[in-house]
Amino acid sequence: MTNPIRHHTTAAYFAQAAISFGLALFAVAVGIAYLPVTAWVRAFLALGMLYLVTSAFTLAKCVRDRQEEGQVISRVDQARLEKMLAEHDPFKADEI
Repeated sequence: MTNPIRHHTTAAYFAQAAISFGLALFAVAVGIAYLPVTAWVRAFLALGMLYLVTSAFTLAKCVRDRQEEGQVISRVDQARLEKMLAEHDPFKADEI
């Protein structure tokens, strides 16, 4: 039985994701800072942005955990199947 190919995130992909997230966060922060509104409105938008950022991290963690859980279940099922196949003897006569 062949082992499934495991895909790993490369350092370049991780760096690209981190940089794009940082740039987007910076752009929104600058946009909020230069809005022609009162300080209370800016503070409200900044709190909304903070909630959005923490929610994005929480969602990403939940998606990652669900994917890892699926991989663990798949590996357990594969190990059980390999054990059954290893224990099976097709030449063994069944006693009735």
